[in-house]
Amino acid sequence: MAKIVNSTQSVLKDTYDYYLWTLSLSDKRTEGWPLVDSPVPTVIYTLIYLFIVWIGPKLMKNRRPFKLTWLLVPYNLAMAALNAFIAVRLLTASFRLRYSYICEPCRQKYDADEMQIANAVWWYYFSKLLEFCDTFFFILRKKEEQLTFLHVYHHSTMFGFWWIGIKWVPSGSTFLPAMVNSGIHVLMYTYYGLSVFGPTVSQYLWWKKYLTILQLIQFTCALILGINGIRTGCEFPLWMHYVLIIYMISFIVLFGNFYMKAYIAKGSKCMEIRYGECLDDEETIRKRKLKSN
Repeated sequence: MAKIVNSTQSVLKDTYDYYLWTLSLSDKRTEGWPLVDSPVPTVIYTLIYLFIVWIGPKLMKNRRPFKLTWLLVPYNLAMAALNAFIAVRLLTASFRLRYSYICEPCRQKYDADEMQIANAVWWYYFSKLLEFCDTFFFILRKKEEQLTFLHVYHHSTMFGFWWIGIKWVPSGSTFLPAMVNSGIHVLMYTYYGLSVFGPTVSQYLWWKKYLTILQLIQFTCALILGINGIRTGCEFPLWMHYVLIIYMISFIVLFGNFYMKAYIAKGSKCMEIRYGECLDDEETIRKRKLKSN
């Protein structure tokens, strides 16, 4: 028993020492920034999110759904504005710095444009916390069918991964996925804000199909960049390239499956899109009305 205890203590000590060593390699420019110094807040918020995903539908089971139109429209438009701010800040600073879109090492420089990129990446990280509200609104509106694996997987992992980004590599090649994804989110949240008004408005949102196509293109490009970074020896943390590749493959598979179900299996009948499901085709609307009655 004593050997097991000693062995466990040794493993814990080695793990903690390794953690302290990794912290010594973190980017000094973001020290003291909100939520950055320790992983604890990010982990706690993520666990709270997952707990709400589990308990929320149970608490709402015997309650009437909230409409929340008055809240969803400004929320989605505010998120669109935030993502536009992030994308523009990253685009302008990276343009002035002549950043490479193929491989850009992360240099701990304190000039204005480098700090602008780091600041925008922090806002991007923080936006992933705000996006938890997407899920909470689904629960309050009793749209449990929208709590798909893809939706929960996407929201619960992005926040943690981008804590790593802002902690260790808040500039360099990190800017590109944040910039592109923010640009796509401008379109997504604009669409979500308008789709709140239901099928009357949704039928005019003809470009909804192309949001998923843009996302798949984004994931594929990120996958190629990750592979190319390993192949060319890009001066960027090697393990991050491998994580990026695995993460992008998972998204390509999950979003690709969604695209197949939403547009190929169901044709063009899908009137509302959320992560992982075609939610408002005619059959779904009919079933929802029967359920509410």
